[in-house]
Amino acid sequence: MLIEIPLDSKDMKVARVTTMDSALCWGLITFEEGVVKSIECFERREDINDFVDYAIVAKQGEPIWPMMEESIFVLVAEEGMGLDEVMERFRFKELHEASF
Repeated sequence: MLIEIPLDSKDMKVARVTTMDSALCWGLITFEEGVVKSIECFERREDINDFVDYAIVAKQGEPIWPMMEESIFVLVAEEGMGLDEVMERFRFKELHEASF
């Protein structure tokens, strides 16, 4: 499964979830069998050409309608959260669904 996340850094070791407007890059995470298999970095969300299953955004109220139009299920983390913590919460279904 593929998961996209707006990030504040291209260095995946220190990258944190940020608002869509502030994203320095978009992380595309390949998540299989409860494990992160790989993370790719894209300059813009529009550069991701694969079918994405989930998007994880920093907060409620983000402009998620383009994702919803693409049938991407959108979840909400907390702004500033690191990738490890986000993926742990995703794995244990501790992120809630985004709303407008």
